[in-house]
Amino acid sequence: MRDQDQADCRKIKRSLVALCTGAGRPQATVRIACRELEAFYVGDLLAVEKGLDISGLAGKQNKARFRDPHPLVCPSDELRKLTGNRYQKVAGSRAIAPHLDLHSPRSRSFHHLIRAIRSANDELRGSGG
Repeated sequence: MRDQDQADCRKIKRSLVALCTGAGRPQATVRIACRELEAFYVGDLLAVEKGLDISGLAGKQNKARFRDPHPLVCPSDELRKLTGNRYQKVAGSRAIAPHLDLHSPRSRSFHHLIRAIRSANDELRGSGG
């Protein structure tokens, strides 16, 4: 998995699939976070509120710009603004991630990631692994 950033996600995915195949892992699942991983967080402001201990963020989730995080050009900048610069990429991700809603993510790319993980888990269970 990697961020899309400003690149064409189809090209990124083809390149990563080719790398996995070349490394002897053709079965690898590749997912792209559109545009940035932070879109996952903007799509779940309750998780941001809990993870960074900031009151009132979850109430902003129903505003048009936060209902679907993917049109945001730079979700990490948006998070910094929302949190008064309390969001930092590594520490913020570690704090927010345990609170993410895995059952109804607003971020389409997060939804696809969760679905791929569940599918891989189901396959492992089905094969006795």
